[in-house]
Amino acid sequence: MAKLVSSVLVTLDGFAAGPNGELDMFNVNQEFFDFAGVLTDQSDTALYGKGTYQIMNSYWPTAADKPDASKHDKEHAAWYNRVEKIVLSTTMKNVAGNNTRIIGSNVSDEINKLKQEKEKNIQIFGSPGVVRSLMQENLIDEYWMFIAPVVIGKGMPLFAGITNQVKLKLLSSKAFSTGIVLMHYERIA
Repeated sequence: MAKLVSSVLVTLDGFAAGPNGELDMFNVNQEFFDFAGVLTDQSDTALYGKGTYQIMNSYWPTAADKPDASKHDKEHAAWYNRVEKIVLSTTMKNVAGNNTRIIGSNVSDEINKLKQEKEKNIQIFGSPGVVRSLMQENLIDEYWMFIAPVVIGKGMPLFAGITNQVKLKLLSSKAFSTGIVLMHYERIA
C-alpha cells in the first residue's frame, strides 16, 4: 500500500510562498535537489493542485531538452514524464499533460483507492491548498517539511484554516548547507 507524502518548502514563519506566489526566498542548491531525487525515487505518482500542476506542466515535460539543462532538470523531467500525475481540482475539466488525470469529487475515497492501488508513494510537491485540504481529512501519511531560514511576514500560509488537530511523530531531521532544515514527520493515527 502506498503512502501519501507531502514535501514542501516553508519559511520559518509558515509561508509556502510570498504574497504574489513568489518563491525567491528559498535558497536551494544541488544538495537539496539530490535529496528531492531520493523522494521521487520512492514514488510513482505525483499529486498537485491546479495551480502547481499548471506551473509544473509548463516546464518539466521539456526541461531536459534545453541545451543548458542541469542534472536536476534532466533527472526530474525524466521522473515527471514517467509518473502518473493526479490533479485535484473542481474547476479543471481537461488536462494537456501526458499520463495525467483529474480528481474533482469524492477526493477522500479516490485518494484511499489510489493508496490501495499503488506500490510506491504518492508525492505532493508544494500545493499548499491541497496539503491543507488533505490534512483536514487525515489523508497525508508523511510530511517532509523543508524549513527555510527566512521570515517574510506575509504570504501564502501553509496551515491556514486547519481546524482539526493533526498529531505528528518526528522521524528524522537534517540540516542543509543553505541553512534549510528538514523535518520528517509521520502522522500518528
